[in-house]
Amino acid sequence: MKLGARLLLLSLGAASCSASSSATVRGAGAVASEAGTGTIATDFTLRDLDGRLVRLSDYLGKQVVLINFWATWCVPCQAELQHLESLYEAQHDKGFVVLGISMDGPETVAQVATYARRYDLKFPVLLDQETQVVAIYNPKRTAPLSVLIDRKGHISRVRSGYSAGDEKLITSDVIGLLSHE
Repeated sequence: MKLGARLLLLSLGAASCSASSSATVRGAGAVASEAGTGTIATDFTLRDLDGRLVRLSDYLGKQVVLINFWATWCVPCQAELQHLESLYEAQHDKGFVVLGISMDGPETVAQVATYARRYDLKFPVLLDQETQVVAIYNPKRTAPLSVLIDRKGHISRVRSGYSAGDEKLITSDVIGLLSHE
């Protein structure tokens, strides 16, 4: 394989930490492969790093919500989480929240709190060790994967993977929803 082709394959692999980077999610209901833009987001309840229960329904109808699936072992997640924290801090007072859902399993879940402190994440970081919410929104376990939900509870955009420059698209999507509602 030529060097150029290898570099292209490496850069594509770095954009997402799973075998699939499909951002298409369709239909309505409880399964991400069946849910998509325009459909009503499925409610869930998870515990945050302090053990408190956090429900998606606590935010629906009030805020623009970005659910971000990430893991400590995912390199692109590191860059995206730093951007999401900045965006959260800049837009939180305007009605924006990020719910960071860790997909770490038993072998790495102990690292999640340390990771969140290292990146100074102030938005809620939730644990989904039993993959209940992953099964609803991210059955292919793509990391990172973001699901943007408008104030009416409709899924507005699903974005998988992360590459430099994506932060502009994410910011634009969030600002657009905040300014139209």
